[in-house]
Amino acid sequence: MNTKLELVNTINDAALAGPVLYPWDSGPAVAQLQEFLCAHGFMMRVDGDYGSVTEAAVKTFQRQQGLRANGIVDAKTWAALKGTVLPGTRILKLGHSGGDVRELQGLLQVHGYNVIRNGIFNSDTKLAVIAFQQKHKLKANGMVDRITWTILRGGSPLPPLPEQGRWYINFRKWW
Repeated sequence: MNTKLELVNTINDAALAGPVLYPWDSGPAVAQLQEFLCAHGFMMRVDGDYGSVTEAAVKTFQRQQGLRANGIVDAKTWAALKGTVLPGTRILKLGHSGGDVRELQGLLQVHGYNVIRNGIFNSDTKLAVIAFQQKHKLKANGMVDRITWTILRGGSPLPPLPEQGRWYINFRKWW
């Protein structure tokens, strides 16, 4: 029988999980990967295609995190991507998960909203975000952008977005 703590820990593990992705895969899971890479400072187009640019970014991220740099996005890579993403580096919406969602849920609790802090942006989290946005006369769409983050944090500005310097060099270009 699961205790409440075991259930929360299981949900937290689920918040850090993702499908195994290989170079040249495509689809919504690859688009999610690209969103996380952008949130970590790797500037790229989010198109859902795991091409050479995405592969280079994954390998660089894996090296930075002390993981095996093979370009395969496995459970350890997903956990590192989702667990280290900073609040405000991506727009949060229903279905997202990760450390930034957990931080959002904690701030909503501080503001008096009854949400479970499990790192998964579910319908309860969305309703709390909408209520918060309405209370503060923001655009009440249930998506958490940098403006909503700033108000949640009591007006303190978010740190600047991360940037990765010279992580991708295309040697095929001669100019």
